[in-house]
Formats: sequence, structure tokens, C-alpha cells
Amino acid sequence: MSEIAKEGNGATLDVFRLDGEVCVVTGAAQGIGLAIAKALRNAGAAVVIADREARLGQQAADAIGGSFVALDVTDSSSIDAAFDAIVAQHGRLDVLVNNAGIVRNASALETDDAAWRAVLAVNLDGVFYSCRSAARHMSRQKSGRIVNIASMSGSIANKPQPQASYNASKAGVIHLTRSLAAEWAADGIRVNSISPGYVGTELTKRGFENEAWRKVWLDYTPLERMASPDEIAPGVVFLASRASAFVTGSDIVMDGGYTVW
Repeated sequence: MSEIAKEGNGATLDVFRLDGEVCVVTGAAQGIGLAIAKALRNAGAAVVIADREARLGQQAADAIGGSFVALDVTDSSSIDAAFDAIVAQHGRLDVLVNNAGIVRNASALETDDAAWRAVLAVNLDGVFYSCRSAARHMSRQKSGRIVNIASMSGSIANKPQPQASYNASKAGVIHLTRSLAAEWAADGIRVNSISPGYVGTELTKRGFENEAWRKVWLDYTPLERMASPDEIAPGVVFLASRASAFVTGSDIVMDGGYTVW
């Protein structure tokens, strides 16, 4: 029986609501993560902002009426401790959004081992560690939803900026999402990803200030603009809610059309 049928009983049900659900968003002190946290809170969820930036994270949590937990996604023990504390406080964990990420624009030949590992540690290792930790709790509940923030860069190689480490990490996130969706479906856990295009955040600000890069980015985007973080967040609400009850292992591309050319 579907998630909707279990609770609908023929009555009107707002399948996008998340009342009573506990949602964790990593890297949510600012940018896309904060917009996602706000959207989940507006949908009725109890939202926990998980970030290594304690001051900004607490400010963000206070602003949306959520809570904050310190977490370093490159440290699996830090993640386990944070998620254990969240479940101890709230009694459950319903939704995880893996949003924390970094980028380094450097050519492959100029990328040393440490720089490569730094990007993969946050963008891919951190997603796996967080998924694994959350699934330990979700499997006991026999329910849960995980949304991984990937990127259109996981499907295409961006032009003109070089960023092989970022592209590879996001491609890994997309296929990790499919793999975990297949593995955990029997435990009632749905796993999906969203691949944004260029979004107006601190991560893209410096690139957008480069006139040559900005022109290519906009010329290659059919909608001819960047997205705002608030335009990405509703996609996460969809995947976190019962509206997407029959969706798992999918990657939703939200790129203004960039990848159609």
C-alpha cells in the first residue's frame, strides 16, 4: 500500500505537507541549504540544521524556528554522534538532505592529491557517511527519505571553468543515489537526488563576477539566468514528501535547460 493510501482514507490529503516529520539538512547555514531548510520548515517539519559553522548555523536555525547541531561531514564519527543526538531528542529521523559541498576551480594537472581528496571528502564521502548513518535509524523505522544535492556537473563537463574533481564527485553522488535506492527500498527508504544548474550562492558568486565565465554560463542556459536558492528548495520538498511516494533512485535536473544543449 502506498504512503498516500495508508493515510488518505478517501479524504483530501495535502501530500506536500511534512507536519510532525523530523528533517536534517547538512550545510544549511547559508545558500541552497538554508533555502531548503526554510521550505521544509514551512511545510510543517521540525528542521535540524547540521553544519560545521556553529555561529552561522545557530543563527540560521533561530531564523527559521529550527534547531542546530554541529557536524563535520568528512568525519563519520561526527555524523553518527549528531544523528544519534537528533534521534534521542526527537524520537525519529524522517528526512535527510545532503547539501554540504565545496568546489575548486583548477585544472586537472594543477590538482594535487590533497586538493582532489578535499573535494571528494566533502562532496562524496560525506554524502555516503551521512546516508549510511541516517539509514541505520530509518531502517529501524521502516521509513525514511534521503535527498542528495548533486549537480548538473555530474552529467556534463562545465565550460569554461576547469573543475574535474567537482564534476567527478557529483557524478558519484548521482550513481550512489541510485545504488542506495535499490539497496534500501525493502527497508522503506527512498533515495533521490537533485541536480541544480547555476544558482546564485556564495559558491558561484566569484565565478559569476568573471565576465567571460558569466557570459558562457548564461548563453548556455536557455532561461538565460541563474536560479535563486528558493527555486531549488521546492524540488526537495517534493522528494521529501508523500507527493513523491513512487519516486526513488531518480535525479531531478533543475538547471534552466542547460543540459538540453
